[in-house]
Amino acid sequence: MKNEVSAQMSVYQAAKFFVEPLVKVVYRPRVEGLENIPASGAAILAANHLSFSDSFFIPVVVPRHVTFIAKVEYFNTRGLKGMWNKYFYARFAGAVPIDRSGTRNATTAALEGAVAVLQAGGLFGIYPEGTRSPDGKLYRGRTGIAEIALRSGAPIIPIGIVGTDRVQPPGKKFPRLSRVTIRIGAPLDLAEAKALAKPALVRRAITDEVIEQIQKLSGQEYRPVYASDVKEGKAAA
Repeated sequence: MKNEVSAQMSVYQAAKFFVEPLVKVVYRPRVEGLENIPASGAAILAANHLSFSDSFFIPVVVPRHVTFIAKVEYFNTRGLKGMWNKYFYARFAGAVPIDRSGTRNATTAALEGAVAVLQAGGLFGIYPEGTRSPDGKLYRGRTGIAEIALRSGAPIIPIGIVGTDRVQPPGKKFPRLSRVTIRIGAPLDLAEAKALAKPALVRRAITDEVIEQIQKLSGQEYRPVYASDVKEGKAAA
């Protein structure tokens, strides 16, 4: 795994050399709290998810390589879009594919992939909501992030993203010009959550704390339901 991380970092740095100056000139992203990103060692970067472009702006502003989870469909799409997705997620982002059908084997594989990145000393990026917000609000977190933190022992760093839903709204193929702000919080103190008696309560308490801190950074309105349920309800309607 360490060799794979090193290879991904080489590709990442090469791509970032060309992409970062262009993005900074065109979009002029504001970054607050960059000092909270450790210079070395493992950490989990937990952000809200407004747009496809979130996974583009975070790697641009963070000075280290960030590995993300990405739905497995991004690796299977055909045509030019499929080629771009494979390059961006597999090479630039070094993404861990996840099958969102919810099967136990797929979920376990994704968790193990995330833990392996962290055990190799890398940064792992994750969106605790599990999917993009359908309306700009912040939604209830999935407890996978807590499981990753507990298995790896890595600290969780909350990130609040503002403005990427204007750069590339859901369903839009091409980005627009708009300012983006990325606020990076301090690593979370999860001692109180970890002291709870039952593992399920620990995972939920950790996840809720992560979402609460993201909300403080992003300023979003919070809804205590899953974003995926809202999307399914809209699709059914």
